[in-house]
Amino acid sequence: MARHTKKVGITGKYGTRYGASLRKIVKKYEIQQRARYACAFCGKTAVKRVAGGIWQCTAKSCKRTMAGGCWTLTTGAAATARSTINRLKKAKGEEEK
Repeated sequence: MARHTKKVGITGKYGTRYGASLRKIVKKYEIQQRARYACAFCGKTAVKRVAGGIWQCTAKSCKRTMAGGCWTLTTGAAATARSTINRLKKAKGEEEK
């Protein structure tokens, strides 16, 4: 059986190259990009990264393709923009009433 890494995890493929600090940063991003995320359309945890910024739901009933962040499905900036748009829509709706 193959030995498992104790600390380095997915960045064990780099061996001792590039330095520990850089490998820790890369580890964070590689774990994020390989994780499965919840689909906004079907609700299943089946969204996988296809390419940089392109995400696809792998559920049989859904198969939707969506745009997102390069390493994660949603970015902090996108969440901020979404909340601002929703706040402005809500304010406009209350203003009309």
